[in-house]
Amino acid sequence: MSAAIDVEVHNPSGLHARPAAVFVKAAAAIPGDVRVANLTTGSAEVSAKSILAVLGLGVSSGHRIRLRVDGDGEVAAVRSLADLVAGGLGEAVAGDA
Repeated sequence: MSAAIDVEVHNPSGLHARPAAVFVKAAAAIPGDVRVANLTTGSAEVSAKSILAVLGLGVSSGHRIRLRVDGDGEVAAVRSLADLVAGGLGEAVAGDA
């Protein structure tokens, strides 16, 4: 079984530099296979546990990504990653006070 969710990236830097590192660190803590794809550019899924693979997706603010987790607790894991992305990955997002 696997769980997947699509989410829009709202933080100014997208999945670049520091936000990508935050994302990869969270993905690495999840047991099982964690994948991410940039739906906006039509990229193939890559390992969300690889900083180079994530940076290579070229995810910018406003892009939609698909998160997929295959393993124990996949539904909770994919939701936690989606919440992290929606929350800005440590950066302020539009509408934050």
